[in-house]
This record gives sequence, structure tokens and C-alpha cells, in this order.
Amino acid sequence: MSVLLVGISHRSAPVSVLERVAVGETDRPKLLDRLLHSSHVSEAMLVSTCNRVEIYAVVDAFHGALGDISELLGEHSGLGATELTRHLYVRYSEAAVEHLFAVASGLDSMVVGEQQILGQIRSAYAASDTHEAAGRAIHELAQQALRVGKRVHSETGIDSAGASVVSVALDRAAGLLGEDPAVSSLAGRTAVVLGAGAMGGLAVAHLIRASIGKVVVVNRTTERARRLAETAAEAGVGADVVELERLPQALRDADVLVTCTGAVGTVVGVGEVHVGLTGRDSGRPLVICDLGLPRDVDHAVAGLPGVHILDMESLQRDPGAGAAATDAAAARAIVADELAGYLTGQRMAEVTPTVTALRRRAAEVVQGELLRLDSRLPELGDAERDEVARTVRRVVDKLLHAPTVRVKQLATTPGGDSYAEALRELFELTPGVTTAVAAPMESGAAAEDPEDFTVDGPTHVSGLTADGGEGESR
Repeated sequence: MSVLLVGISHRSAPVSVLERVAVGETDRPKLLDRLLHSSHVSEAMLVSTCNRVEIYAVVDAFHGALGDISELLGEHSGLGATELTRHLYVRYSEAAVEHLFAVASGLDSMVVGEQQILGQIRSAYAASDTHEAAGRAIHELAQQALRVGKRVHSETGIDSAGASVVSVALDRAAGLLGEDPAVSSLAGRTAVVLGAGAMGGLAVAHLIRASIGKVVVVNRTTERARRLAETAAEAGVGADVVELERLPQALRDADVLVTCTGAVGTVVGVGEVHVGLTGRDSGRPLVICDLGLPRDVDHAVAGLPGVHILDMESLQRDPGAGAAATDAAAARAIVADELAGYLTGQRMAEVTPTVTALRRRAAEVVQGELLRLDSRLPELGDAERDEVARTVRRVVDKLLHAPTVRVKQLATTPGGDSYAEALRELFELTPGVTTAVAAPMESGAAAEDPEDFTVDGPTHVSGLTADGGEGESR
């Protein structure tokens, strides 16, 4: 069984396509269930963020699973096969693991080094576990990815370029609001945050650090909005909670609107913003940071006087989205080191059932011969019988020691599984399945462009060509 990744992200598709493929929390269980009903998929994890949708599946057949996953994404998005596959990228086996480690490290994020992705991967695993879509392989893969991400952030300065897309958006908003082009400050201003989820919480946190004067939280449910407002108030910032219907009134005093609702359709229309602009001081700008995917704000709002919109598409081009080259290189080195260790462990784990089966077979032979000895020499005393048993077992252990140690070592080399196969054939072994040691998920809240591969036409994916031969790997 190998891991197959089929994904689409800000690196491979425009925002308009990402919006169509985006997976909401209510859709995730249905898609996971569909994946598990595929005859080629035994485990699955779906990572969905504002910048990517990626499906990690444990599969027994590359082509069959790729077809099933692509068909599922096509049905979900309503995109035709040709248009969708133009933007998909595929990773298989080692390349899929390497990609997830890079994603968890923030190397593949719009803002290189952002840490929010760690929480999103954790949530993706939790959802798979809850819906019984995560088995041993997904469990170990997700756990290791979280550890890699934490190591990268603790040992490098990769997150110095910005903690998230939110920070880049607010930095640009501050620049647009400054009377002096050289000044970029949100100090003393008023911000409206639409959405009280994880992204809304990040927005409030960044606004507090920017010394915002007042925060107004707008959400469909006031309970979550109230919690965010209380966070701002505890930090000494003026805070208020407003129902969604009163958004236009809240905009009249706002300098910045940050939207991050996760809704499927438009939440902020031209009418609401037009009403909000009524009565404002002439020439006073309103900067809207639309961080929703799909977009929260109607395209036509950009045509209103004095309104500046910063959406995900424009943020992709922001120079602040890059980390220092040295930190990115250090992060990539950690990913490569962790990948090598993970693959070595996986290969050794794969041969463990064979070694266990071999030792079990040897123990059965020893036990049978000792019983045969008892029947032939019933007069043998207990002391002599025990000594004979110890001697036989020592002989068997010594004979098995070298091959079992060596087969584990060879398992870490290219083609190493052939040695375990030879043992199984020579000794007629039937290895059992090694179960995962279930450990709790990591607690807490997160390269250069990886090469993307399309899946239309004669597909060529990292580590495997469409005909099954060795292909280009990163």
C-alpha cells in the first residue's frame, strides 16, 4: 500500500478555480465517505485551507485511485475533467510524504513560513479519525508531518516573513490607510472582523499587536463573536459585537474590514458596502481584506469610490510572502532529513511482520521437537530437559540473529523489500499485519515552489510515470 496525493493549490490554480474546489466542513464527511467506498482506497485525509485542497489516500493501485479521486473532485467542484486536471498536481509514495512535510513546514504556503497550516493539518487528521478514515498509515504520516513542522519552526527563522496571510493583508491595509506613503500604521483605527473562526481569531490577534483602536466582530452566531471581542477587550482594545444584519452600520466607522467566513457564497454585497459608505467623511478610504475562499465579497464592490480590496489573488503577488532564502534552505534540509528517517522507519516496519513470522515458525519447530524428545526419552530429568531446551533455543536464536538483523538493514535500501520476500518464500511464511501504536495527536494550535504535475494526457508524476516506471523525483 502506498500514499497517493491529489491536490490543487494557489501555486497550480487561480482563485476562481480554487473557489470551486474548496471543501467546507459540512462537505468533508461526505467526501471522506466517498473516498473510502473506492475499491482502491483504504485510508484518506482531506486537507482543505483557503489556499489548497489536498487528498492524501492510502491506495493499492495508482491509476485506479487517481481516477476515483479526480472524478470525486470533479463532481464536487462541477468542473469538467479537462479544466480540473489542468490544475491538479499528483504525488505518489515518497514524493507524497515529502510534499506533506513541506506543507506542514510552511514551505508551500502563500506566505512562506506561516504556522496556521499546522492547525489545519491537525484538524484534517482529526476529521479523518472521527469518520474512521484514518488507519495506521495516515495516523503515522500526519503525526510525523506535525513533528516536522514544529521542528522547522523551532530550529529556523522561516516564520520571520510573517505569521500568516492575515499579517500580509493587514500590513498592506495599513500602507493604504497611511496619509504618508512611508507610514503604515493601524494604531487608533477601527477594524471590523467578519467571521469568528480560526482566521478571524488570527485577524483579531494581529490587530491587537498593531495597536488597533477598536475591533467590531461580526458573526452569524454572537457567542463566538463575543469570545473574540472579549479577547480584544482584555488586551485593552475597544471591542464590540454586531449581528450580521447590522454590518452596513458597522462599516460607517470602519477603516478596515477583514472577511474570513468560510461561507460558500457571497456574504458582503454592493448594497451593504454602499450603505456603509453613506455618511462617511469625504475621501476616507475603506480597505477590505477578503480572506475568504470562496470570496466573501462581491466583485462589484471594488468599483465603489474609496474602497480598496485585497483578496487572495492579489496577496499571492505580495513580495512579503517570501521567507529569507537561508531560512527556507534550512527548512528544506530538515524536511529532507526527516523524510529519510521516516522512510527508513516505514521500510523497517514493513519487514517486521516477516521477521516476526520467521521467529514464530522457529519457535513452533523448537516446541515440536522438544515434545518429540519428551515422548522418546520420558525418563529424562527436569534439569536435563531444561538444559536441552535452552541449548536448542540458543542454537536457533544464533542461526536467526544474522539474517533477521540483516534483512531489517537491507529493507532501508532501494529494492529492500525483495529480501523480505525471499524469506517469506524460502520459509513459506504468512506474516500477520502489524498494527499501529496509537499515540495522541500533537497538541497545540504550522522551498522553492515544488514542481507540480498535471494529470491530463500522458501523466508524469513525482517518483512514478504513468506506465509505472521510475520517473523524475524531487
